[in-house]
Amino acid sequence: MRPAGHDHRVTSLPLDGVLVVACEQAVAAPLATRHLADLGARVVKVERPGRGDFARDYDTVVHGLSSHFVWLNRGKESVTLDLKDPDALAALRRILARADVFVQNFAPGAAERLGLGAEELRREHPRLVHCSISGYGSSGPYRDAKAYDLLIQAETGLVTMTGTPEHPAKAGIPAADIGAGMYAFSGILAALYERERTGEGTAIEVSLFDALSEWMGFPLTYAAGAGHAPRRAGTSHPAIAPYGTFVAGDGTEVVLAIQNEREWDRFCAEVLGDEALATDDRFATGSARLEHRDELHAAIDAVLGALDGEEVVGRLASAGIAHARRRDLVGDDGVLAHPQHAARDRWRTVGSPAGAVPALVPPIGLAGRELRMGAVPDVGEHTEAVLSEFRET
Repeated sequence: MRPAGHDHRVTSLPLDGVLVVACEQAVAAPLATRHLADLGARVVKVERPGRGDFARDYDTVVHGLSSHFVWLNRGKESVTLDLKDPDALAALRRILARADVFVQNFAPGAAERLGLGAEELRREHPRLVHCSISGYGSSGPYRDAKAYDLLIQAETGLVTMTGTPEHPAKAGIPAADIGAGMYAFSGILAALYERERTGEGTAIEVSLFDALSEWMGFPLTYAAGAGHAPRRAGTSHPAIAPYGTFVAGDGTEVVLAIQNEREWDRFCAEVLGDEALATDDRFATGSARLEHRDELHAAIDAVLGALDGEEVVGRLASAGIAHARRRDLVGDDGVLAHPQHAARDRWRTVGSPAGAVPALVPPIGLAGRELRMGAVPDVGEHTEAVLSEFRET
């Protein structure tokens, strides 16, 4: 790993000069603003005095720091303000007077009670892009309901779609938070682009429920057409077979995703060594393979179970069959040591209150430029400097 910012071939970034103020905590809003910071924006993160963003306390596994907080908050300036204090609120409003973007994920109605709602702030600052992130949106019967990621996964049906046929499960990552954060990020970019043409900012509203409902588009559309949900199938697919995890004789787990008849024919001939299987009435079409999935898997397991992992992967690669390894996160073959990351130099180290910590290069690649990957701030680290810069004149 090398330190972030090592490559200085081009220093300018698309959002250089953009000031983002974020009254944020947890995952969705911090993810949106971290991506803005990576693209060059200055992000002033407003935290409550004391412990700050409660995501700082989720765990202590990164040299005493929270893994969520380290992931989501590099490159920001932390300012602590008690917004119940009129002087602190006035200080925030002075910063907002010069801001391009305001992001908030207060409880519904809290921003308005503080005088920080979109209507009031945009009346004072027409160029401001105001982004509100909430659990269920600003209206409707669920407006004030608690909206943690698991709860949204349950309400949108993701839990129904994830897991094995016998056991539904939540996604292993905060899918609702990530979805909302990415829609907020893209919405802010679109609003800034529009402002370049019109001179006017806008108000953006993103909810975790709406974001994850959009991500559920395939199963919802399927259910609307079929009258029932797609089959929950673990790593398999409700509409494609063979698709999922298979085990070689030495325990190596290989994931297959065969999605067309040409590939199915090659798989039978070159991997399983049985051309006749491709035209067997039970397996000759996609729908037939789904109907006879158990028999299909038994036929595949009989061949792959007699080979070791290297032989299975070799046959699949030689035949040009779509496949992957089912990897753990750690270990010599884990994702942390993934050869694709290593070959493309995707790991950096960034500063933090606990020293250097690892960070993946953001997925948006700009030709000839490295994105800005600043340090993870300590709580309130920049309060004095920022308030001094934006003091009343």
